[in-house]
Amino acid sequence: MASSPLAYYPGCSGLGTSMEYDRSTRAVCEALGIPLKDIPDWSCCGSTPAHTVDHALSTALSARNLIQAETIGLSDIATPCPSCLKNLKTAMARWQDPKIGPAAEKLLGKSLQERHRVRSVLQVLYEELGPEALAAKVSRPLAGLKVVPYYGCLMTRPKDLMDFDDEEYPVSMDRLLEAAGAEVLPFPLKVECCGASMGIPLNKAVTRLSGKILELAASLGADAVAVACPLCQMNLDLRQGQVEKANHAIYKLPVFYYTQLLGLALGLPERDLGLSKLNVNPEPALALIRQSRPKPAAETAATTEDAA
Repeated sequence: MASSPLAYYPGCSGLGTSMEYDRSTRAVCEALGIPLKDIPDWSCCGSTPAHTVDHALSTALSARNLIQAETIGLSDIATPCPSCLKNLKTAMARWQDPKIGPAAEKLLGKSLQERHRVRSVLQVLYEELGPEALAAKVSRPLAGLKVVPYYGCLMTRPKDLMDFDDEEYPVSMDRLLEAAGAEVLPFPLKVECCGASMGIPLNKAVTRLSGKILELAASLGADAVAVACPLCQMNLDLRQGQVEKANHAIYKLPVFYYTQLLGLALGLPERDLGLSKLNVNPEPALALIRQSRPKPAAETAATTEDAA
């Protein structure tokens, strides 16, 4: 897929707690011909707490990254993180506010010169590439793997701000995973909150909310959960032991970033997808994928020609 470069905003967690998300995102986009160009000297978007302190400051923190994208001549921006996505989009909206906008501009000493387009990488893959084009590039289908897609509460909401997919029952991740060969199970808790960043101040709430998600996924017979949010992945994967203890249950459900699963379907090396960073053992799920028969070269070539 030949296209113009996207200004890429990895977000703070992409270089730390969710570096496997960043790594697999870059690998998948490269394999699919989607060029990403890092925003130079990017900074934290304010994450979860900034907007609770000061709206002008929160707007300035995110808007600075949009201005930095302008320095490389790009206004089409993609980020893998839903929280970063919401903050960048909110900054654009608040820049138009007669009180917040001027205050943010004063803090930065600069103004936004363009109306930026900010999207999640998931939206880019779904809308610009599409499931059919992805399927044509799959070399090792995720056959035999039953997956529940969990979007979290921010990727598609609020609807007017995010402007992507259905806010209550999104299907973009479902369709991409199906194109990769996985069996995607209907999952009614797709956009239920997992507890987000409340793991320390309200741990009981997180174990209860995340427990609902894992309990249903396990009861449906899922082999894995696919996520698109670093906070969701942390609560469902890293904290899964806490959730099991609090709910007197055993799930042992690996929680992959959807980009890791797409990367496997594209035949990318497992080491390039950061699979070793997963806390819950992914080997049972990976064994199912490894058993799938790779597409013969002739079949893959024919499929690609048909898609073209």
